[in-house]
Amino acid sequence: MTTFEICIDSVEGAIAAEAAGADRVELCSALFDGGLTPSIGTIETALRSVDRIRVHVIVRPRAGDFIYSPVEIESMVRDVQAAVAAGAHGVVIGALTPEGDVDVPTTRKLIEAAGGASVTFHRAFDMVRDPYEALEQLVELGVDRVLTSGQEVSVLEGAPLIADLVRRAGDRIIVMPGGGITPRNIARIIEATGAREYHFAALVTSDSPAVHRNPRPLMGGTLHRPEYERSGTSADLVGQVLAAARA
Repeated sequence: MTTFEICIDSVEGAIAAEAAGADRVELCSALFDGGLTPSIGTIETALRSVDRIRVHVIVRPRAGDFIYSPVEIESMVRDVQAAVAAGAHGVVIGALTPEGDVDVPTTRKLIEAAGGASVTFHRAFDMVRDPYEALEQLVELGVDRVLTSGQEVSVLEGAPLIADLVRRAGDRIIVMPGGGITPRNIARIIEATGAREYHFAALVTSDSPAVHRNPRPLMGGTLHRPEYERSGTSADLVGQVLAAARA
């Protein structure tokens, strides 16, 4: 059986993913930055708003690299505990050393904080020095799955490495491709990788309902979204990917 996980950044995204027939969501904030820890209010509301779908919560305190200070690690431990206490079915984590290896002590702390909830190691994996060594470390740590684009810009480019990782992993850990999956390429990706689980976003933009608009100030830095444009998960686009995968 193939499992499909949708990367979302809102409660509405969880509702849309469930309505479209997805199996699981990765709940984040700030997808523009690659996904950061969502608020506890968002986690709790998302869990109350869906019935069937599983909710995994990313715990990542900031954008940038995956090398964390002691106080950042402390905050991540507390966020993992809070997400699980709120009812999250799993957490999504990742930490590296400056040398590009899995930060084993930090990862172990976060797994312990999860208290038996499902643990996914996120695309920090795509930045490791040696993916095969990292895979074995994650297996030894007891991580349930690793999310990867095959260390390339998208899953299509990374498919050869992903397929090799899937073969090496066997039943010891799930290798979940994610990055650039669309209705047009999902069938090719399934054939090329042989994975059991797949991760993708299904975002569309829509115009803000704001009637009064001030075009001068910006709420972010130089790189920013348009202030009066929204991004949200499309149930229709989720459905298109699932239909293409099952065709």
